Amino acid sequence: MAVDEEAEEKYVPKKNKQQKDEEKRRKNMPPGSLMKAIVRPGGGTVKPKDGDQVLFHCTTRTLDGVIVESTRYEHGGKGKLMKLVLGKSKMILGFAEGIPTMLKGEVAMLKMKPELHYGEPDCPVVVAADFPKHDELHFEIELIDFFKVKVVTEDMGVVKQVLNEGQGWESPREPYEVRAWITARTANHDVLVEHVQGEPLHFVFGKKEVPKGLEMGIGTMTRGEKAIIYVNEPYLTESPFMDVNSFQEVQFEVELVQIIQASILFTAPTKVRDMLGDGRLIKRRVKDGRGEFPMDCPLHDSLLCIHYKGMLLDEERTVFYDTRIDNDGHPLEFCSGEGLVPEGLEMSVRLMLPGEVALVTCPPDYAYDKFKRPENVPEGAHVQWEIELLDFKKPKDWTGLNFSSIMEEAEKIKNTGNRLFKEEKFELAKAKYEQACFLVLREFNHVNPQDDEEGKIYLNFRNSLHLNVAACYQKLGDCRKSIETCNKVLDSSPAHVKALYRRGIAYMSAGDFDEARSDFEMMIKVDKSSEPDATSALSKLRQKEKEVENMAKKQFKGLFDKKPGEIAEVGSDPIGDDILETTNGETADMQSETDEAGSDREAAPEGLFARYWYVGRRIATSLGLGRCSIL
Repeated sequence: MAVDEEAEEKYVPKKNKQQKDEEKRRKNMPPGSLMKAIVRPGGGTVKPKDGDQVLFHCTTRTLDGVIVESTRYEHGGKGKLMKLVLGKSKMILGFAEGIPTMLKGEVAMLKMKPELHYGEPDCPVVVAADFPKHDELHFEIELIDFFKVKVVTEDMGVVKQVLNEGQGWESPREPYEVRAWITARTANHDVLVEHVQGEPLHFVFGKKEVPKGLEMGIGTMTRGEKAIIYVNEPYLTESPFMDVNSFQEVQFEVELVQIIQASILFTAPTKVRDMLGDGRLIKRRVKDGRGEFPMDCPLHDSLLCIHYKGMLLDEERTVFYDTRIDNDGHPLEFCSGEGLVPEGLEMSVRLMLPGEVALVTCPPDYAYDKFKRPENVPEGAHVQWEIELLDFKKPKDWTGLNFSSIMEEAEKIKNTGNRLFKEEKFELAKAKYEQACFLVLREFNHVNPQDDEEGKIYLNFRNSLHLNVAACYQKLGDCRKSIETCNKVLDSSPAHVKALYRRGIAYMSAGDFDEARSDFEMMIKVDKSSEPDATSALSKLRQKEKEVENMAKKQFKGLFDKKPGEIAEVGSDPIGDDILETTNGETADMQSETDEAGSDREAAPEGLFARYWYVGRRIATSLGLGRCSIL
């Protein structure tokens, strides 16, 4: 099949300059140049990683306890949190290495040699001339929060935090029209502009009707998505929407309601489409399809019928699979949204028209790194697919079905979610559970139950779906959303034992031990038959509390015996818990792996380090809840 010459250009993945510089900097790190003492433990088990924006307070001191600079009011700072995106922002090596070891809410003291802070020869951050960058320093860090963000501009002037995922992959661009709910706030969360009532704000892309940074951020969103877009001063341009005055940063909370395409220019899909916005997953249209874009695309979960040929991006363009040859000439049929094909392939097919032929260049993380890899595809390989969408069947219309039939269809969707959960495809499983819940709720409003029994069936099924969504959130490491989802069940059924158990597990994983204990004890009160499960959970909760306390005592032992600036050389790995849940709403035994840590705590005599380190007063009243380790 003929393809464009442009589509045949070889794609060679390269590391960007920033990645190369980071690797070079890390190679030059002297051993023992970074040490960490935990002053106050954080909550949960999830730690920040590359791509996360971290919000923290920082106070820098000399080894004699003299404050050099601080973000805190009480130490002469402006009270404004530091914000960095791990793996993206320019920062000192000590932050890049130390912050990813912290938990949310944790307070830690990082002792850095000059090579790890501003005294590093290749340090990308410039400080004042009188800053003691050639001295060893203490950096007291309090990690307030962290979350995944999308970096919209390379200079971090525009950053987006997704609150709720949208639908599809189509994003607005010039000259699209957009309707959205928007609230603008200062960095201190004071409301500047609020457009959340009446009709959504309507504006045209490219007409400078909103600040430049806000438009750039919305340009990365999809329909129905809700996000916070952080826009800094260079991108806060004047517009009819608001007066930016002299603000250095404005936070825009945006819910994208509708994307309206220009009737003439966008009746056909774009020839070349950047699917991810970073140039890694590229779809090139080789042959036009039938119908109008995107109305006639399989945007929603559908039964798809395609022919495709997969090729490696080597000099020979090695073909590793061709449905016309390896599948006896039969096309591939699969249901989208069920994880049956690589993610990059499915994303591209969803934006194709029947009869269209496209050439897709795909990175390994959207190809076969997370999917069963063909034998002749090497690990980490970039691939190309030549895809022809033959046809597709839209989802079944539930209109006219009776209550029993609706529940049967919803059960099928739930079972698909269960399969995806067992395959550890938790995002896809969550989407299926949420889809079944939405469809059942929508149809339930049109089909009245014939009796109380049908009402109970509906309520139990909905609760089961919510609990499965909560289990997915736990597996994805989002304990807070798991708790919120359990609350949806407990709001209507306060004595729901499985919801209490699952919420208790989420509280325990998040480090909220009192709330977890309350839920486990409530289980026994409302249902005596749940006492074995609740008792077992309470036992594990006490064990975890004791392990945290013993580890703190052991690791904090002798910290204040040191001279000013020294940190006790003790430490161990943090405790890790893996909570296993079933997907059908039933509770499963909680399995956890813990490192035994216990020793008698010796009295910590007051020394010079305790007097210079102002946070020592917190530790003195916290029964030894502090830890110290070497990075």
